[in-house]
Amino acid sequence: MGRNVHLNDIEPVLEELDYPISRDAVADQCDDVTLVLADGEENLGDLVAESGGDEFSSMDDLESEVFNLLPRHAVGEPYQSEGEG
Repeated sequence: MGRNVHLNDIEPVLEELDYPISRDAVADQCDDVTLVLADGEENLGDLVAESGGDEFSSMDDLESEVFNLLPRHAVGEPYQSEGEG
């Protein structure tokens, strides 16, 4: 059964993995995780499978890569800050 995880709650999912970990292992182990984004959804396993990296040495390394792979609309409107107003 799949899991829906909001993007800001991704850390517990990534903490479950044993590091270092290969791209293919992450893709396989996270194929049941759907990231709920500001605008839409992305399968975490599919997203990591698109990575150019072969291995992730730490959770921070993988988390950075996931954020780099997300489409621009994933975190909301470009050039807007929630701190303004």
